[in-house]
Amino acid sequence: MSDLTTIARPYARAAFEFAVDNNNIEAWSTMLFFASEVAQDATVAKILTRDKATEELASLFINVCGDQLNEQGQNFIKVLAENGRLSVLPRVAQLFADLETEYKKEINVDVTSAYALSKAHQKELSASLEKRLARKVNLNCSIDKSLITGMVISAGDLVIDSSANGQLTRLSHTLQS
Repeated sequence: MSDLTTIARPYARAAFEFAVDNNNIEAWSTMLFFASEVAQDATVAKILTRDKATEELASLFINVCGDQLNEQGQNFIKVLAENGRLSVLPRVAQLFADLETEYKKEINVDVTSAYALSKAHQKELSASLEKRLARKVNLNCSIDKSLITGMVISAGDLVIDSSANGQLTRLSHTLQS
């Protein structure tokens, strides 16, 4: 995974900087998402691993994407094909999305709770996290009954585990020390 990130990061940054300079972030986000879905298709993935001329690969990929790519998007695909990097397109799209949320001063927060959170609780949690993280928060809520009670909140490197399961685990480690 880290090798893919190392390879994909410069492409994602270049695409993002170009999109920012041209005030076209949404269009680039849409193009990269679509192109990454095409790259993940089983048939296309097989074609990408075959030995083909880079121009032929780029042309084939652009034809599959059709009018979903503008001229700059097509040029981006050609550059990826020339460098043999079409297969990292899904990671490029993911990194581009991360750069976009950072640029917009947003953060995606995953909240896993033992029970469904009410709208009021989600709103309160979101406001509290926005204050703590100094960013607009996008909550992604899920349910995991194995937590017993409480919740686990993860936002980037920050993890807050207030679940009973997490507390029992910490207690166990403390007692073993």
